[in-house]
Amino acid sequence: MKDDGRILWKLFFSTLYLSAFTFGGGYVIVTLMKKKFVDGYHWIEEDEMLDLTAIAQSAPGPIAVNGAIVVGYKLQGMRGALVAALGTVIPPFVIISLVSVFYDAFRTNYVISQLLEGMQAGVGAVIASVVYDMAAGVVKEKRPASLAILAGAFAAACVLEANVVLVILACGLLGVVRTLWNRRKGK
Repeated sequence: MKDDGRILWKLFFSTLYLSAFTFGGGYVIVTLMKKKFVDGYHWIEEDEMLDLTAIAQSAPGPIAVNGAIVVGYKLQGMRGALVAALGTVIPPFVIISLVSVFYDAFRTNYVISQLLEGMQAGVGAVIASVVYDMAAGVVKEKRPASLAILAGAFAAACVLEANVVLVILACGLLGVVRTLWNRRKGK
């Protein structure tokens, strides 16, 4: 992608906007990033976004910031990563600063508490959409190993109630083994 200041500004305002108007955490913003950067701007392919999301999940820290950083880095290198991180961090910083100033008033306000409680349903729907989109990408590839890992991870996390961190680490290890196996087989 061409190194262009306009792309950096577009990246900054896109991440700023997404971060400012996204409620529900990182998985919600990942769906909106996909719509903006894959479907809207066509800066990234869908399978690349899936890979970048996996990287963002694996790194320590908030997935929203990590996702913005990896997308920014993919687009414009280190400058893109810094611009995307800044755009993602500013809205929550300002909002949390304001909330902390007015915490006592918000804590006892019935309307605010009901508003936040009502948002939980919407957040659940958006997270379900993220899970569906990510799983659909794996199923679309029709690779038996990927489908087995997807089914195994789902069963371990949902049915067996295994620790999600262990499930993620196991999937990461399986991915490394599979990649090394494919490289060796290809040579």
